[in-house]
Amino acid sequence: MVTTSSSLPSAAGGFNLSTVFDTVAGAVPDREVMVWRDLRLTYGVMNARIDALAHHLVEQGLGCRTERAGGALAGHESGQDHVSLYLRNGNEYLEAMVASYRARSAAVNVNYRYVEEELAYLLTDAATTALVYHAEFAPQVAAIRDRLPHLRVLVQVADESGNDLLPGAVDYESVLATPPPASGMPTPTGDDLFIIYTGGTTGMPKGVLWRHDDIYVSSMGGTVFGGEEPFASYDAIAEHAASGAGRMTMLLVAPFMHGAAQWSTFHMITGGGTIVIPDDVRRFDAAGALAVAIREKAVSFPVVGDAVALPLVEEIERAAAAGTPYDLSGLAAINNGSAPLTPSVRARILEALPHILLMDAAGSSETGLQMSSMSLKGAEVEAAVFTPQSDTTVVDEAMSRTFEPGERGGWLARRDRVPLGYLGDADKTARTFPTIDGVRWSVPGDRADLLEDGRIALLGRDSVTINSGGEKIFVEEVERALAEHDAVRDVVVVGRPSTRWGSEAVAVVQLHDGVEASDEELLAECGKHVARYKVPKQVVRVARVERSPSGKADYRWAKARAVEAAAVAVTG
Repeated sequence: MVTTSSSLPSAAGGFNLSTVFDTVAGAVPDREVMVWRDLRLTYGVMNARIDALAHHLVEQGLGCRTERAGGALAGHESGQDHVSLYLRNGNEYLEAMVASYRARSAAVNVNYRYVEEELAYLLTDAATTALVYHAEFAPQVAAIRDRLPHLRVLVQVADESGNDLLPGAVDYESVLATPPPASGMPTPTGDDLFIIYTGGTTGMPKGVLWRHDDIYVSSMGGTVFGGEEPFASYDAIAEHAASGAGRMTMLLVAPFMHGAAQWSTFHMITGGGTIVIPDDVRRFDAAGALAVAIREKAVSFPVVGDAVALPLVEEIERAAAAGTPYDLSGLAAINNGSAPLTPSVRARILEALPHILLMDAAGSSETGLQMSSMSLKGAEVEAAVFTPQSDTTVVDEAMSRTFEPGERGGWLARRDRVPLGYLGDADKTARTFPTIDGVRWSVPGDRADLLEDGRIALLGRDSVTINSGGEKIFVEEVERALAEHDAVRDVVVVGRPSTRWGSEAVAVVQLHDGVEASDEELLAECGKHVARYKVPKQVVRVARVERSPSGKADYRWAKARAVEAAAVAVTG
């Protein structure tokens, strides 16, 4: 049974993330919330910094324009100002995020790898009123600021780039002494917006709109891990944090601009835990990350698929072979989410770290966390098969009914605490959040089977599924099959136009350095694991597979490489 926000007497509209942080800071003010390089911030100190930044935002006129309570807004509409965060990892990201909520504005995540056109699109689509950005990105902001009609507040975070303040911008640290405005501060509610922009790897990014209460309870720590019932009140959260029952130290390597990193962070905050950031925030340095994990006694290490897990386990194996093994006896769990782990990498992790629990979570920006699986050395689980939460199942092709166990080929779906919609897109909102038998569901496009035992086999995102000669090919399944070859370091499978098949599978492959393998050998390995029609028609070799900072495959990039290879073959 899901507890509704009306049963939370101390939270108007339910929980909001600003008050969650403030509650924990009041309960454990002297406990460290974040460690990065030489910086060690306690909850109390960070909360004061958040307060001051929120004061500044309110003084600039930011806040809530139209209340959601009472039905004045449709699901795809926002009644708040939006504060976009164009930042690498660091304390400023978390501070600016929570300060936005405290000012009753909505924080918006910005991919710092975007080029000018992509950046202009996102900031315009998000109707960005305020932008908090690292100084290294000042040139990109300067190039597009005249194309952003809503932007009027610029806050620049100093960094190693040394770039000067843009005209009209204020220095981040300079506003952290801002007193409360004379008119007072607004009171956040559980109806306020949490916005997460999707990656846009197969299309243009869209902003997913959540109520704070729904995203917190479903995915950000508002329900104790392994439980079904959310916290009953803010007092219960304070007691939980003060008790130390949920306290742990987590090494965060994923960028804060990715939803999974924000979700993991608030799980830590709810328990009064500590978030540790590796020294290098511009690239993933496995050796550096492991050194920081050992130094700070991290017990949890989230990863994002093979992009993080593979270099991590390679470094652990290298050190062990050299006779200088890492002492990771204090590491209890590696948590994977947002991108799949291939079976071979999962096996290597458990071989190198046989004492840990390896957890896989499945979900999306449009659903939150939905399913999980757990592996131990000697008790590994089947790849891409998960135990769903009680609010998750599979619905049929027409989205007219839920599946019975044993039915295959449907859509993964979640009910109850789901997003309001996509910012500014009523049509896509209606398609993704259908009502089935009077219940509103989130169905973002993942294909799945409901197995006889109630578990769910995740097949893959329909938008990157290949229809070849009338047969559906789920690319993640083929990627896993190719990754079984020892020579393959990374692989992305895409479809490209074919006169014979309509669309054909092509594998874009990166081999390990110094290793060779013929196309025939790679495809033969693939054919051991999938049906013949799923085996790619061509292997395209690249020096490096492009992925987002969060580790997700860039299917647009891969498809371009596959189409280029076809053109070369024709002209050659």
